[in-house]
Amino acid sequence: MHCAIYKGNRKQDTYLYVEREDDFTRVPEPLLAMLGPLEFVLALELTPKRKLARANTDEVLEQLSERGYYLQLPPQEQTI
Repeated sequence: MHCAIYKGNRKQDTYLYVEREDDFTRVPEPLLAMLGPLEFVLALELTPKRKLARANTDEVLEQLSERGYYLQLPPQEQTI
């Protein structure tokens, strides 16, 4: 599956994956407003065998198919 990845300007380390470049029709307006202006980062072909740095590939593929987008949030800091 092809996907495009965008970086949100209001939330650091927050990324939005969509099925097609510049197609945000399936992304809820409140989410787009929360992210602010989006900056294109990367387009890639996503397959179950492809490893992603901070996201589960199967979950990304599932959410892209079902919702049309996947939101990657920043990693949570661990407190000791």
